[in-house]
Amino acid sequence: MEWHETLYNVLTQINNVVLICIGIPFMLQFLFMLLSWLPKKQFKKSDKKHRICVVIPAHNEEDVIYDTVKLLFDKQTYPKELFDVYVVAHNCDDRTAERARAAGATVFELNDPDPSHRRVSYALKHIYDKVLETGIEYDFSIRLDADNHINDDFFSLMNDAFASGVKIARPYESALNMTQNQFTRACGLYYIFDSRFSSRVRERLHLDAHVNGPGSLTDMKIIKEIGGYDTKSICEDTEFCFKRMLDGYRCHFVEDAVVYEDLPSSFKDTLNRNKRIASGNVRLLGRYTLPMLWNTVKQLRFSFIEQILTYMFMIICLILCTWLPGYYIYAFTYLGVNGYFTNDAVAAAGLVGPGFWQLLLIVGAALVFLFFFVGLLQGFVLVLCDYKKMGAKKRRELFSGVLLFPAFTVVYCITMAIGLFSRPKWNKINRNTGGTLPVSSEETEPLEQEAALDDGSGKEKSE
Repeated sequence: MEWHETLYNVLTQINNVVLICIGIPFMLQFLFMLLSWLPKKQFKKSDKKHRICVVIPAHNEEDVIYDTVKLLFDKQTYPKELFDVYVVAHNCDDRTAERARAAGATVFELNDPDPSHRRVSYALKHIYDKVLETGIEYDFSIRLDADNHINDDFFSLMNDAFASGVKIARPYESALNMTQNQFTRACGLYYIFDSRFSSRVRERLHLDAHVNGPGSLTDMKIIKEIGGYDTKSICEDTEFCFKRMLDGYRCHFVEDAVVYEDLPSSFKDTLNRNKRIASGNVRLLGRYTLPMLWNTVKQLRFSFIEQILTYMFMIICLILCTWLPGYYIYAFTYLGVNGYFTNDAVAAAGLVGPGFWQLLLIVGAALVFLFFFVGLLQGFVLVLCDYKKMGAKKRRELFSGVLLFPAFTVVYCITMAIGLFSRPKWNKINRNTGGTLPVSSEETEPLEQEAALDDGSGKEKSE
């Protein structure tokens, strides 16, 4: 056997293994979509109202912090005397602290000259330490970002979950600027997929939710036990979830509690966001995979495997953008040069002879159709079921996003692959100010946000 034949055979075997590794996580996501008809988990309404502390890390957020804090006091149906809002102004050189105080928050200012500490994790560590120093006995905390808005009964819904025994939970994540442009419509559908499909099914199958920051609930007893906030990585929210799972805690999903965040409105925005996600999470995957595999056996929890498979998608994005196109270009070139695509060779192999290229074209077209069909189906179901949670008054406002949903999947994959090689910093974010405000889960139409027009500069959402 010639060396080039050996090389082709070896690379083909490697490619077969790669396809299997890619297929398993995708099958898991397909399973989530198939089981999305399962009814959502609803927690029993609690008469007891617990005390809540809201923590918000902020770096140069004067444009949005006032509205975020003010809406908590003005809109939440929860008793005002039972929650306090704390903001940490982390290395700010604008009016973030002043605006937060004006809205009613207690503000801690943190000026840390160490460049390695310019991460949101250090701001969270500081704010939790300060909250513990107050001596006030809070039952649980809600972590928000500086641009987040929440539906009016958010605190009440989280209180119900806490009263039912939930120690750590995430809400339904939606978009504040869902209807801003065509890109945000498609982008929002992609991010909402994890809430409507994956998170609902995880909760119903008793798998752990992926608790990843905005709107997350944490029992303050846990914060006291671990001595404050104990993660310092770029993706500290993911690491916090991993650590608590390893400690034996269950992570839940409270679907009716909705947090609205500012989502990317362009390719540049998506790239900047995914720099943090990909760079930080792939490092966490390398650090926690073995402990999580061990605890799969130790705790008998499939959730660890599910978390690993889901976060492997970042590595899959790199493979989809590099190995797969590289291998198939090489394979077709090699086979063509060696005469495997001649009519005689095709016929000798038992294929369709002169019709081989037509068959190949049909198979390729079928695969492309299947990709778009599945993407369109996912987007259509999301809009059909949850358009109100997306800040739209009517479904037709979001149908253009459905058409672009498959294309955004490609954009997301490319930006994730690029993000794996980046080292993001926590910089000032140029917020997208167009969008809609959230409503209570009982209302049928969202309110319109009063905001300045977007200057078109985009945002850089990274740490």
